[in-house]
Amino acid sequence: MTTIRTSCPLCGDVELAPADLSLRLVPCRGTGTYHFRCPHCEEIRQRPAGHRVVSILLATGVAYEVMDEAAPITEGEIRQFVEGLNRQNWQEQIIS
Repeated sequence: MTTIRTSCPLCGDVELAPADLSLRLVPCRGTGTYHFRCPHCEEIRQRPAGHRVVSILLATGVAYEVMDEAAPITEGEIRQFVEGLNRQNWQEQIIS
């Protein structure tokens, strides 16, 4: 059986099976984060996953999901958009 070694900030090194982890990938970057529940303190932990770690986790069969890296629209961005629509000749500004 495959064993993956990682660390918990409270408990130190821990060993997990691939089924104990989940991987969240960022599209087009090949990086992301992996998540697991520490077997000692039972807290859910998140760790960064660079290219090498992503490759290892995928090769061992860790489940993954691809995350949308686009941030949600903020209220400030909506406000700016509405203010732009209230300006005269906004259509001409878009074209230029």
